[in-house]
Amino acid sequence: MSPRAEQRVRHRRRVTRRRTVIAGSVALGITGAALVTTTMLSTAGAASSWPTATGSKAVSSTIKVSGTYDGKLKKFYGAGSLGTDSQDEDQGPIFELADGAVLKNVVIGTPAADGVHCKGSCTLQNVWWLDVGEDAASFKGTSSSAVYKVIGGGAKNASDKVLQFNGAGKLTVTGFQVQNSGKLVRSCGNCKTQYKRTIALSDIEVTAPLKAIVGVNANYGDTATLSKIRIHGDSKKKIKTCVRFKGNNTGKEPTELGTGADGKSCTFASSDISYQ
Repeated sequence: MSPRAEQRVRHRRRVTRRRTVIAGSVALGITGAALVTTTMLSTAGAASSWPTATGSKAVSSTIKVSGTYDGKLKKFYGAGSLGTDSQDEDQGPIFELADGAVLKNVVIGTPAADGVHCKGSCTLQNVWWLDVGEDAASFKGTSSSAVYKVIGGGAKNASDKVLQFNGAGKLTVTGFQVQNSGKLVRSCGNCKTQYKRTIALSDIEVTAPLKAIVGVNANYGDTATLSKIRIHGDSKKKIKTCVRFKGNNTGKEPTELGTGADGKSCTFASSDISYQ
C-alpha cells in the first residue's frame, strides 16, 4: 500500500471512531455541551475533564422527579433548609427520584445538601457533583429487583461517601470520575434494615486522595465486581480497592474484615486495576 493510501485509511479509522463515540452518546440521550464533555472523556480518558455549567439555579425545596428530568447542564445548589454542606443524615436532597426516574445532564454545586435520593430503580446520567455534602447520591429501593444506574458524570470533595447504597438490588457505575473523597461506593454498614446488595463498577477514573473504591458487607452476601479502574496520583497504592465489612442493623460501626479480591465478595483481577 502506498504512503498516501495508508494515510487515507488512518483518517477513515479516526473518523469512524469519533462517529462511534458520538453515536453512543446520542443513544444515551447526551447532546450539546454534555456531548462535548462525554466525547472528551471517551477519547482522552482524562481524569480532569469537568463540564462548564450553562447557568445556575438555587433550590430551596427538593425537586421531585418522575419520568425524565434533563437539567441541560445547569448547576443546581441548595438554599434555605437545603443550603448546607453538613454531614447531617436527616437533611433533604436536591433531587428525589421516583421509581424508574431518570436524571441527566445536571451539575450539583455547593451547598449540595444530601445530593440525590433514588426511592427505587433510577438512572443518573451525566450528573456531576462539584462539592459533595453528606452523600452525592443515596439508593433506597426496597425491592431485590431494583436496578440503579450511574452513567458518566463524576464527584469530588466528599468528606466520606460518594454513592451510598442503603436499599436492595443492583448498582452499576460506568464511566464515572471521583476525586478527593472518602469512598466511591459504600453498602450501608449499619442500616436498621439490611439487604444483599450487588455492585458493579467499570471504566472508573479515580484521583487520589481516596480511602477506598468500594465497601461491602460480606456477612449479608454483598458482592462487588471491578473492571477498568484507573487510579491517578497514588504511586504508593494507598487507596483500598474493595473492603469487606461485617455489617449490622444496630447502628454500630461495622467491623472491617479485609480488603482486596477474594473471589466471593470482591471480584476482580490485578489487571482490572491500573495506576496512571
